[in-house]
Amino acid sequence: MQPVTTITGRMLPLDRADVDTDQIMPKQFLKRIERTGFGEFVFHDWRDDPAFVLNDERYAGANVLVTGPNFGSGSSREHAPWGLQQHGFDAIVAPSFADIFRNNCAKIGLLTVTLPAATCRELIALTTDDPEASIRIDLPEQVVVTAVGTMRFEIDGHTKHLLVEGLDTIDMTLARDDEITAFEQRRSLFMPIAG
Repeated sequence: MQPVTTITGRMLPLDRADVDTDQIMPKQFLKRIERTGFGEFVFHDWRDDPAFVLNDERYAGANVLVTGPNFGSGSSREHAPWGLQQHGFDAIVAPSFADIFRNNCAKIGLLTVTLPAATCRELIALTTDDPEASIRIDLPEQVVVTAVGTMRFEIDGHTKHLLVEGLDTIDMTLARDDEITAFEQRRSLFMPIAG
């Protein structure tokens, strides 16, 4: 996983609440055995509408999704964060996220930023009026900077550490390789079954 420190770019406004993982990554794409190639299927059903924001060329290349509350609710499919990241999003800004979705995002280096609902509404309005509006998210300092102003966000220390250092669960395990090896050498080869 690549370290996440500062994200700069443009926003894409998705002015909807309660967007669930079924809408982000519809069920018919969950049969794939690869972990790649999901970006083209993000919001597949909604993209049938020519007016849907992802179809708007003015937002091509936007790398920060700004949306409404309760983003990523529903089933716990990992495919939703994979698809969002593979589509080109580096961060998602919303008033709230489903816990499992937020955790799945952190595991792949997709930053979720929680800001007050009124602030998210301002950011949605800003980028709706000006698709070129810029955003900078500084994870070490925990601030978001836009034309609306500088806003602080909270993130738990463990998740922040993993993102800034670019560590996934395998990296965390490998960091304790010496301790694991020592434990395996100390324990008996046969462990009796507790009864």
